[in-house]
Amino acid sequence: MSLTAKNTGGDFELAPIGAHVGRCISVVDLGTQHGEYEGRPNVNKQVWILWELPNEKMKDGRPFGVSAFYTLSLGEKANLRRDLESWRGKAFTDTELAGFNLMNILDKTCMISVIHTEKGRSKVKGVMAIPKGMTCPERINDLLSFDVDTWDQSAFDKVPEGIRAIIMKSDEYLEKLARGTPNIEGECLPNEDSIPF
Repeated sequence: MSLTAKNTGGDFELAPIGAHVGRCISVVDLGTQHGEYEGRPNVNKQVWILWELPNEKMKDGRPFGVSAFYTLSLGEKANLRRDLESWRGKAFTDTELAGFNLMNILDKTCMISVIHTEKGRSKVKGVMAIPKGMTCPERINDLLSFDVDTWDQSAFDKVPEGIRAIIMKSDEYLEKLARGTPNIEGECLPNEDSIPF
């Protein structure tokens, strides 16, 4: 998979600004990451989500892709919850929050608002439900899911190199490395639901 939202210079093409129909093609658990926020250290489980924009093609004919990093939290103020509720078109109930499987968003369609940052990158500004009557073309790229807790080496090998490097800094990866070869299990596949997910 060669979809990325970062401008590395040269002939790199940025996804166009505006609202686009999109389809979620990757949900990758990044594990527990250590960072800093406003000068203070923080530790959070994180996830990377990638959408393809099937109506927007690069010069070589492949669809643009845009991605976002989220703290893996469905707390009231969490960005992930905000975007998921906007995408679903309704708030989560307490029961749904207690049993929500993030892999359910794979292959689901949406509208994605894309902006360009001052640093020359495409950024997902919002994710919304597709308006009634609008459709999204069929998926072009393969789906990819990866859960760091149920290690699947074949799925990990398909994760883009830069994202693999982030996973390899996670507490979970370092713990698995210390114990030896990661346990390999099958990847999670999405469930069908009446709301998009």
